[in-house]
Amino acid sequence: MAKIFISYKYADNKVLKLPDRFRTTVRDYVDLIQDAIGTNHINKGEQDGEDLSHFKEQTVESKLRDKIYDSSVTIVLISPGMKEPLEREEDQWIPWEIAYSLRESTRNGRTSHTNAMLAVVLPDFLRSYQYFIEENTCRYCNCTTYKTNTLFRILSANMFNRKNPEYSDCPNHIFGTKPQRGYSSYIHIVKWNEFIANPNHYIEVAKSIRDKADEYNISKTV
Repeated sequence: MAKIFISYKYADNKVLKLPDRFRTTVRDYVDLIQDAIGTNHINKGEQDGEDLSHFKEQTVESKLRDKIYDSSVTIVLISPGMKEPLEREEDQWIPWEIAYSLRESTRNGRTSHTNAMLAVVLPDFLRSYQYFIEENTCRYCNCTTYKTNTLFRILSANMFNRKNPEYSDCPNHIFGTKPQRGYSSYIHIVKWNEFIANPNHYIEVAKSIRDKADEYNISKTV
């Protein structure tokens, strides 16, 4: 069993509309995750059902830190509108939630360790993942390109950050950046349709990567 914290942009509606929903936002996908994990795991963000909307910003931050402190796995939902382009990253919630998840914190003699991290990419309203994932970008090795430059800095810094990565021997990349193989990112990336079909598997993958955290250059700064 894992204690899970889910980081996401609540009101982002640039995602695939779910059946029987008049309007779909990322929050609706969180409900599906909760249904899928059932009692196998605990979703710390939903555990007490507390509405934080009426609290002051400092109080909300404190309560979120408490929830993250008591979690062991953080799932961040990648969605087309997760970033507010006119706001500094430091003024948005998701980067701070990721930073808190990656940091070690000691309270009353108990230290919380760096969380296992999983990035679940949601489909856009056209059922496409190409805003972040572009497949078959090489005719030789059919490699996949992840557009990490579109993410918050703390997310992109913790992807493809293995200290000694394994590279493909594709001849098309001799003079360029070679595709990496294996678990090359501390924040493991998976498409929504693959994750929701077997969430327990991907949670375990993230935990196995955390067990080898010293093999990654982990950035914990917003």
